[in-house]
Order: sequence, then C-alpha cells, then structure tokens
Amino acid sequence: METKQNPYALGVLAAVVSYILWGVLPIYWKAIGSVPAGEVLAHRIIWSLVFMVIVLLLLGKLKDIIKEIQHVFTDKKQAIRIILAAVVISVNWLVYIFAVESDRVIEASLGYYMNPLFNIFLATIFLKERLKKLEWLSVAIAGVGVLGLVLYYGYFPWAALILATTFSFYGLMKKTVPISAWAGLTIETLIMVPFALIFLFSFESSPSFWDRDVTTMFLLIGAGAVTAVPLLLFAAGTKRISFTLVGFLQYIAPTIMLGLGLFLFDESFSTPQLIAFMMIWLALILFTYSRSKELLLRRKQELQLAAHKK
Repeated sequence: METKQNPYALGVLAAVVSYILWGVLPIYWKAIGSVPAGEVLAHRIIWSLVFMVIVLLLLGKLKDIIKEIQHVFTDKKQAIRIILAAVVISVNWLVYIFAVESDRVIEASLGYYMNPLFNIFLATIFLKERLKKLEWLSVAIAGVGVLGLVLYYGYFPWAALILATTFSFYGLMKKTVPISAWAGLTIETLIMVPFALIFLFSFESSPSFWDRDVTTMFLLIGAGAVTAVPLLLFAAGTKRISFTLVGFLQYIAPTIMLGLGLFLFDESFSTPQLIAFMMIWLALILFTYSRSKELLLRRKQELQLAAHKK
C-alpha cells in the first residue's frame, strides 16, 4: 500500500509546489523592477539555459538530452513546432514581467484564470475536440466577463489575453512534440539565447549588468532557477497524478497572484472588476465540473469493461 501511495503523494506535492512558486513569482520580478522587462527576459533566457546545463551535467543526463534534441530536429514538423514554442513562451514571459513591473498583477492573474478556457477553444479548432453544452456555456460566460472588463477599463485587457493565448498555444505545440520537460526547456532556451545576447549587447540600458548592485545581479542570475524549477516540478507532478486533479490545482497560481495584487501591491479592485472575475470563476467551475464528470464516467466504463472481460 505504501509503495502505491508514495508516488501519488509526491506527484501532488510537486504539482502544488510548482503552482505556489508560479503564484509568488511576481514578488521576484518586483524585486528587480528597476531593470526593463526586455532585459529581464534576456537574462531569464540566458541563465535558464546555464542552470539547465549545470543541472544536467550534475545528474549525468546531458548526453541523453542532446540525443533527444537531435532526434527532434530530424523531423522538420517537430523542429518547427519546438521553435514556435520557444518564441511563444518567450513572448509570454516578456508580457508577464511587463505586467508585474507596470502594476498589472491582477490583470496577469486574469490571464491565467482564462488559460483553461483558451485551451478548450484551441482544442476544438486544432485537435477537433467536441465541447458539451455546459462547456460552451462556460466559454460564453467567460466571454461576457472579459467584455465587462473591457467596458470597465476602457481598453482591451491585452496583457491578460496575450498571457492566456500564448500559454495555450505553447501547451498545444508542446503536446504535439514528444519531448521530455528537461529537453524541452533546454532546447527552448537554447533557441532563444542568441536573440537574448544580441538584445543585451545592442539595447542594454544604463547601468549595464556589470554596473548594477550585487543584489540585482544575483536576482538576474537567479531568474534561471526560478524559471526552471517550477517547470520541472510541474512535469514531475503531472506524470504521477490525474489530469482532473491537475485541472483543480492549476487555479492555485492565479489565486495567489490575485491576492498579491490586492493585499501586497495595493492594486485597485472595484466592484465591476469583482463581478467580471466572478463570472470567469463561474465559467471555470462549470468547465471543471463538466470535464470531471466526463472523466469519471469514462473511468467507470473502463472498470466495467475490465470486470466484464474477467
């Protein structure tokens, strides 16, 4: 019994910790808010690659990962998808850092609340998945909530929508490329490192990296670890727990972000915003209920079929 429970418990722990780390990440970006978002992104990409290479060397996995990366590039379609994934996740990181630095943590949290609904939308278009009536209703309710925010803000909540769409497209492209989390993050940062270096050498602000205070330098270097660790924990967790549980846990991060925006960063949150968020929360509850019900029914049918075969 113990051997069966331990992997599941470790999976839950890894997934929960990954979402908590993502949730508190705005505190980290706020700490280096004096550095322009583009520069932070460039350092994040570079130091993520450095971190991954060091960890892979220590674990003795570097040769295996290099072989896995080479295998991906033998297939033209897979190579294009992983390159696009690298570009899309870099855009996501940039907008997220910009949103935090420009006091839009609540708007960023909205983007990650909407992410599962965008996943549905993309799945219906690219993966030809069919939606149930309750799921279509959840999409419609979320759409009304977003429209309400547009009318309230007086402008399109572009940061939230870019975060939601880019992370959804990233997930879709990664779904179509059979590659491990270790190799995935290594190759994505490797692809973007030349552009990050060009940006730093061409557009780095004053003071430069070497002229900044020691704390800021260490925080920029540490951006590699704070990027890689949650992703690796998430990958380890999702392998050991059900997709349904992952669906419930994914709301931890935006909920923490919303709390930070409200109580730590003192961002405004009016009644119209609360109503819009409540509509999006309702949409997520309906969607999660529908998917959970479907998965439980499928599991029940599988167990009945297995019992019948016996």
